[in-house]
Amino acid sequence: MLDPTTSRPRAIIIGGSLGGLFAAVSLRAIGWEVQVFERSAGVPDSRGGGIVLQPEVEAVFDFAHVPHAVPLGVMSHERIYLNLQDEIVSRAMMPQMQTSWNTLHGSMRRALPDGVLQAGERLQGFEQDGARVTARFASGRVEQADLLIGADGSRSTVRQQLLPGIAPEYAGYVAWRGLAAEHGLPQVLQGKLSDSFAFQQGDDHMLLEYLVPGENESTQPGQRRRNWVWYRKITAGAQLVQALTDRDGVAHAFSLPPGAMRPEAVAALRRDAALLLAPSFARLVEATPEPFVQAILDMQVPQMVFGRVLLVGDAASVPRPHTAGGAAKAAANALSLARSLRSADTSAGIDAALARWQKQALRHGMQMSEWGIALGERIMDMGASASGGPRTGMY
Repeated sequence: MLDPTTSRPRAIIIGGSLGGLFAAVSLRAIGWEVQVFERSAGVPDSRGGGIVLQPEVEAVFDFAHVPHAVPLGVMSHERIYLNLQDEIVSRAMMPQMQTSWNTLHGSMRRALPDGVLQAGERLQGFEQDGARVTARFASGRVEQADLLIGADGSRSTVRQQLLPGIAPEYAGYVAWRGLAAEHGLPQVLQGKLSDSFAFQQGDDHMLLEYLVPGENESTQPGQRRRNWVWYRKITAGAQLVQALTDRDGVAHAFSLPPGAMRPEAVAALRRDAALLLAPSFARLVEATPEPFVQAILDMQVPQMVFGRVLLVGDAASVPRPHTAGGAAKAAANALSLARSLRSADTSAGIDAALARWQKQALRHGMQMSEWGIALGERIMDMGASASGGPRTGMY
């Protein structure tokens, strides 16, 4: 056994967003001791807002017996496409469920015992000695474990130490995003969009919209939010730097969280919406108090396991959001890792399990990355049809 006298196998997880909590609840479900270290002093911001609920996420919740509200999201029954005149030019029945970052994160955080999630701890570095990993934090804290899991996102500190030459690359466009409370929106907008998953496609841009749980995780009508994403081209360089400069004049690398956009940038976004979007969507952008922005990125690592250190989620690969699979990929990484490790009761068993897991996880990440790139190029490089109708295969 790993330690026949006292302890269970132990994992240190770097990153307290969705990827880190998926790993934490999954490993705890197979009897591992886990501790999650998050560099933010409080709850990390969601950045993404709405999430299409995929089977992989539900599988983690089932596997780890995570208590959650039922339903876990809001159901959309059909997809509609609006043109610039606000006319519905396409309609198709396609039921699916959408949830939100805070609903998933909140459910998992509440399922973890007090003390498992340590906020305000920034990883400085780590070393390996055989089957043990030692992690050092900026606070002076030192921790040891059988595994160190880098779940710290696209700017991963863990990945930077392991693979210093690999970093996300800008894909040439951004996603402007927002969440607007359902109860504050005009009735005419609510009637047009209803409970649909709604799209508008134009020349080199696309907007999509759907309902998600409210800030308090409620799925009751009137207490939900409308999540929207508007993809638009922005040239790398000065134009992108300006889009990612916050209200304090600080330029960010990849994204601005809600509340950080400059007032003049918010005003320009709303002016553009009035010119380029269907009136229902323009009203939605206008009604959003704190829009935010994410650069669309590409990245895929060639290796995910480095002895007893491994990369999961966006630390390992960044699929474009058109796959609606970022959260699902992180969940799949965590669940397959836990299943691989479930019967590993020796040090050699852990190493063999990690090798099996890496083969599957790398293939999954590469397939999703390639699919996302193909969808993104199709969306951004092809002009809309005269009717403003759909291009199939997205979301």
